[in-house]
Amino acid sequence: MADYRKINPDFGTMEDLELLIKESQKRGMGLMLDMVFNHTSTEHEWFQKALAGDKKYQNYYLFRDGSADQPPTNWQSKFGGSAWEYVPHLKQWYLHLYDVTQADLNWDNPEVREELKKILRFWKEKGIRAFRFDVINLVSKPERMEDDSEGDGRRFYTDGPHIHEYLKELVCSAGIEDFVIVGEMSSTSLEHCIRYSSPKEKELSMCFNFHHLKVDYKDGDKWTLAVPDYKKLKELFMQWQLGMQAGGGWNVLFWCNHDQPRIVSRMGDEGDYWKESAKMLAGMLHLMRGTPYIYQGEEIGMLNAHYSSIGQYRDVESLNYYQILLGKGRTEEEALRILAARSRDNGRTPMQWNSGTYGGFSEAEPWLSLSGAFREEITAEFQKEDPDSILSFYKMLISLRKKRSVIAEGTISFLEVGNDMTLAYERELGSDKIAVFCNLGKEEQTVLIGKEWIDGKLLLENYRERQKAPESEVFVMKPYELTVLEK
Repeated sequence: MADYRKINPDFGTMEDLELLIKESQKRGMGLMLDMVFNHTSTEHEWFQKALAGDKKYQNYYLFRDGSADQPPTNWQSKFGGSAWEYVPHLKQWYLHLYDVTQADLNWDNPEVREELKKILRFWKEKGIRAFRFDVINLVSKPERMEDDSEGDGRRFYTDGPHIHEYLKELVCSAGIEDFVIVGEMSSTSLEHCIRYSSPKEKELSMCFNFHHLKVDYKDGDKWTLAVPDYKKLKELFMQWQLGMQAGGGWNVLFWCNHDQPRIVSRMGDEGDYWKESAKMLAGMLHLMRGTPYIYQGEEIGMLNAHYSSIGQYRDVESLNYYQILLGKGRTEEEALRILAARSRDNGRTPMQWNSGTYGGFSEAEPWLSLSGAFREEITAEFQKEDPDSILSFYKMLISLRKKRSVIAEGTISFLEVGNDMTLAYERELGSDKIAVFCNLGKEEQTVLIGKEWIDGKLLLENYRERQKAPESEVFVMKPYELTVLEK
C-alpha cells in the first residue's frame, strides 16, 4: 500500500470509483474496501521519510538497532526467510512479517493509529460502507521482541497484547460502528474470534479464519502435501460453528479467496464429479450459520492454474518457496507439483467469462495466463442459461438464504450419521427446521439419517436424477452428494 487515498492508475481513476459507488447505491448495494493496516509499501511516503532519517516516521514502523549479521530476532516472514531487513545507512533493521517491501506499522504509536482513523474517515466520506481489514489480528506486537525457540515467532504477535483495545478505538473514533467490518485473522483462536465479532464488543462484524483450510497440510506445513483429513475438517466445523454460536460470535463462511487454491481442485473432483462436488462444497458451507462469501470464479467451479513452468507464476510467496524447496533438495518437478497444489496464483487466474480470447477477461494479455484446466463448460456464458449448472446452483443458494430465515438466522447443531466421510447438521428457527447431509468424497457412503427425517421433504439436491427424499433411515449417498431436507 503506497498511498491509502489514491487509486492505482493501473486499475482506473478516483472518478471511476466514485461512479461505481454512486451506481451501486442506486441498486441498493454498498462497496467494501480492503484496508491493509498491518504494513505499508516501502514506497509509501512515511517509509521513505523514515529511510531519510526522520525520527518521527521511523517511529511509524518497527526499526531495531543491530549489526548487519544479526537480526533482532529469529522470526520468519510468512513468505519465507527472515522477517527482518537491514538498512545499512541507518544501521537498523525493520520488521516485515510478509514481503520485504511490506514494512510493518507500529500500532503502539498513537500517531499511527490517528493516521489510520483519518484514512477510514476519508473513504467513509467517499461513500464506502464496509471494510475488510487485512491480517488485522497481527497488528499489535509485543513490547519486548525475543527469539522463538518453538516456531517462527507468530505466537508472540498473533492476537497481540493490545489488539482488542486498538480495534475498539479504531472503529469508534473513525465512526464506523454501523459498518460491515470483516477481519482477516491469521492463526487465530476461537476465543479471540468470539471477542472480535461479538456485537457487544463493538470491534468487527465477522471473522475469516483459516483452520479448515489447513487440513491438507502435513504436520501443519503448507508446503508438504497431504490428503485432506476429513475427520479433522468435520471437527473444525463443529468446533467453530458451535463455539461461535455459544459465544455470540459470527463466522465468515468461505472456501476460496485470492490466497487459496481452488476448492474443487483441492477437496472436490476435477473430472467425473466436477459439477457435483462443486455444488456439494457450496451447499455444505452456504447453509451453515454465518455469512457466506463467494470468490470470483467459485460460482462456476473454476479449477487450479495447472501451470507447467515456474515462469508462469507471479506470486511472490510461490517464487520464494520454489527456491526454498529447491534449496531443501526437492527436484524442479517436485517443487512445481507442490506449487500446483499450493500456490496463491491458483486463485488469481483470469475470470473465465467465455471461450473467447483470454477467456473474455481482457483484450490485452493478462498478468496471469488462463488456467491450464480451462474448458468451455467452466465459463459464465456456458452456464448462465443452464438450470442444472453450478452457477444456477449458487443462485439458488443465495435465494434460499434470503427467503428462509432459518438459514440466515437459525441455530445449528450437528448430527451423528456413523460415517467420517459425511458431514450432517440441522438448522432450526422456531418451528422451521432443515437438515443438511454432505458426502465429502468420491465413494458412496451409507448414512443414518435418523427417524425424525424419514418423512422429511426434499428441499435441495445436487443430483438431477435424485429429486426425491430418502425413504428409510439408512440412506446410501452418491459421490459428493448433497441432500437437504425440510420439515
